[in-house]
Amino acid sequence: MHSKQFKVKIFAYSYSTEFIIDSLDGPLDIENAIIDKLGKSDTKWEYLGEMMDPKVNRITYEEVINGENDATSKRPLHEKEGSRSRMGARAS
Repeated sequence: MHSKQFKVKIFAYSYSTEFIIDSLDGPLDIENAIIDKLGKSDTKWEYLGEMMDPKVNRITYEEVINGENDATSKRPLHEKEGSRSRMGARAS
């Protein structure tokens, strides 16, 4: 298995941050990569203000897909694919 890139967003205690991690696709692997990144102390936190509820804390992540590895890179997303019915004589 090879690692994938994930964009991590953390909202906690009226602050937020986001960063990219490299990790295997399993939840424990992603969690450990997030903890390793936070342990490096180079994370920049942005103050969101008092409007954000400090009781609401959440971490989200999504896979980062590069253009060359994306399955849709060969065709545009808006391309419509359809199926056609065929009629023909059946052999008996």
